[in-house]
Order: sequence, then structure tokens, then C-alpha cells
Amino acid sequence: MRRHEEYDDEPYVVIEEQRSVGVAPFLVGLALGAGLALLYAPRSGEETRRELRRRARRAKQVAREKASEVGENVADRYEQAKRNVEDKLDRARRAIEVRKHQAGEAIRAGREAAQQARLDLEARIAETRATARGAPDATRGVRRTTATAGDDLQDAEDREPDAE
Repeated sequence: MRRHEEYDDEPYVVIEEQRSVGVAPFLVGLALGAGLALLYAPRSGEETRRELRRRARRAKQVAREKASEVGENVADRYEQAKRNVEDKLDRARRAIEVRKHQAGEAIRAGREAAQQARLDLEARIAETRATARGAPDATRGVRRTTATAGDDLQDAEDREPDAE
């Protein structure tokens, strides 16, 4: 018979260990440890209190220094973020001005092209009317108007004698 066979029919007992995850047990232990340290300290009560005050002042000074560093760090980051936002706004404003200028130029060019197209169309209409009436001399005045608007090719055609 094996050693454990006689216990196979016995009920099992399971023991679970639960641990505190909170901070409270740590703080209680800290307080108990500090109290015991004060009771068994090799110094007198007056010396211990002086040392505690000295350490408290030092801790206060370190805390002020750290708070000052954090404040300066936050202020620096704020200023840097502010500069970044201002730079991006300036770039956006410049881009808008460029686009605005480009749009204005495109509108101006479109108007000029429309005006030139209108003049060309009027010249062709006048030419067609003159041709239909049999009056080739009437087209020369209209073509010269077109040439003054920048159409040098039309002006060159006016100088050639008509084939009719």
C-alpha cells in the first residue's frame, strides 16, 4: 500500500492567502515602526525632536525646490506650446494670404480673358456681318479695335490685302 492511498477518501482543505493591496497596512506599519524607533532610540527626547525638526525643515525645503522646478517646467512647456501655436497660426495666415492673392490673380486673368473673348467675338460678328453685306472695309475698324487689346496676329491680318 502506498503512503498516500490511505488519505484518498479524506476531504481536502484548501487554504487561500489573501493580501491587502491598499496603502493602509503600509501606513500602519510605518507608524508602528516610527513609534518603536522613538522608544528605543539611543538619543534623548530633546535630541530626537531637534533632529525631527531639522529633517522636517530639510524635507520642506526639498519640497519647495521640487515645486519650483515643476512650476518652471510647466511655465517653459506652456511658453513652448504657445510659440508653436503662434507659429502655426502665422503660417496659416501667410498661406491664406497667398491663396487670396492667387485667387485675385485668377479672377483678374479670367476677367481679362473674358473681355478679350468678348472683343474677339464682337470682331467676328462684325466681320461676318460685313462679309454678308459685301462691305470688306467695315471689318478693318473692328479688327483694329481688337488689335489694340493685344491681338497682334489680327493686326497682321489687317495689313494683308483682302482676296475678295
